[in-house]
Amino acid sequence: MRNRGLGFWLAKRRLKNPDKPAIVFDEDVITYREIADAADRVAAVLWHRGIRKGDSVAYIGENSPQFLQVLFGAAQIGAVFVPVNTRLAAPEITHVLTDSGARALILDLDFLERAMPGVEAGRIAHVIVTGEGTADNPGLTVQMTETTGGHTIADVTLDDPAAIIYTSGTTGKPKGAVLTNGNLTWAAINCIIDYDVAFAEKSLMISPMFHVAALGMGALPAILKGGTLVLEKAFDPGRALALIQRHGITMLAGVPTTFQMMADHPDWASTDLSTLEKLTCGGSAVPTRILNAYEERGLSFSQGYGMTETSPGATGLAPEKTREKQGSVGLPQFFTEVRIADENGDMVPRGTVGEIEISGPNVFPGYHGLPEATAKSFTDDGWFRSGDLGYLDPDGFLYIADRLKDMIISGGENIYPAEIENLINDIEGISGVAVVGIPDERWGEVPWAVVTVREGTEVDTESVREHLDGVLARYKLPKNVVVVEDFPRTASGKIRKADLRARFGRSS
Repeated sequence: MRNRGLGFWLAKRRLKNPDKPAIVFDEDVITYREIADAADRVAAVLWHRGIRKGDSVAYIGENSPQFLQVLFGAAQIGAVFVPVNTRLAAPEITHVLTDSGARALILDLDFLERAMPGVEAGRIAHVIVTGEGTADNPGLTVQMTETTGGHTIADVTLDDPAAIIYTSGTTGKPKGAVLTNGNLTWAAINCIIDYDVAFAEKSLMISPMFHVAALGMGALPAILKGGTLVLEKAFDPGRALALIQRHGITMLAGVPTTFQMMADHPDWASTDLSTLEKLTCGGSAVPTRILNAYEERGLSFSQGYGMTETSPGATGLAPEKTREKQGSVGLPQFFTEVRIADENGDMVPRGTVGEIEISGPNVFPGYHGLPEATAKSFTDDGWFRSGDLGYLDPDGFLYIADRLKDMIISGGENIYPAEIENLINDIEGISGVAVVGIPDERWGEVPWAVVTVREGTEVDTESVREHLDGVLARYKLPKNVVVVEDFPRTASGKIRKADLRARFGRSS
């Protein structure tokens, strides 16, 4: 048998560069030999518990070496890795665990209580905590040591699934995007080519790897190239600056909010940033004030556009084009194509706004267990319909005009209004609701709920947030609730969310 997917990466790096530092975590330096050996042991743990090719293995935890050990260990036996957003509430975690059909769950102890409803409702046969665990429940570290015997390397092709990553749901429930070994491999190759990722790279991971951007455009390209990852459990601007100076960080990815918080930190001016060569920013356009702050330190950004379904990169804007093409998300990545179509699916001339369609080996094959949603997401000739509106300028650079799906991007987190609206509609006395993204100085956008109420009903922001707290992740909770007499509507009766964004955006 032969594993042609992610499962062979670490074994190849162990052969070629065994003593090269692969991961720096707190004070620990882990070589490629050590991380490869650990992934082998994780694969053995899963194998001896009956996990086989095609089974899903869920993971809930912050950035850590064990996150990568589980990812690559599962890949060796052909299992499908399901990273779970640690910020989700218990009902949201339950959906991911049950919908994915996960057979094993590996998680940090802090998340056990939140995950248990999903464990009880799903097909999970094995729950393993990371680290040492307890005497009654040995953790993954102990099980890796105590498990005897090896495992069978699965026969894996690039077309086999490697991960299921859940996108925020447009109809109230997140959908699991199935990413193949080929999707993640080609996405990493695109990054290596377009961002010139080097063997000597030292990449600081300040974004959580359960997000496809940090995983697909941060961790995986660096590992494929043989670079070093400096892992952080959570983002702290002062600590991030200190790590850049201490380790001579060369590459850093984030969202506008993280870059702004670093530039606003008291240590910004005194931190040695001379080793930084590559800054990549996604989630939303980089505001001019942030561009200015970094350019004053001799730094510029690569920006881009993509989504979970494209693993995630689709386009990239080179740093030297940042000013000339300000507002653009760049050109298609090397092995990816982008085109613009009208409502009939016909291609439109450059400069004309239409739906962005994407093709390439990094584009996913479909949503887990949702054949109808998958079919609607692709054109007859196999291009992925992004649901976003944009146009190409005369030079082929892509500009985003609007989002058909009304997605809100807050601090790099994707928020879909329908999920919040469905829950607010259940509140007694509320007769209608529209959730819209309102510009925010710190987070880029934040959700506001605009509601209509029945006569005699009083609703305020605190009561709505209290109703949603514990059901939704806190970043999805509306930052403000506004009561209106009626909504602006189209002739067909649909709420005109653009009008609401324009109205309340001015008053924010």
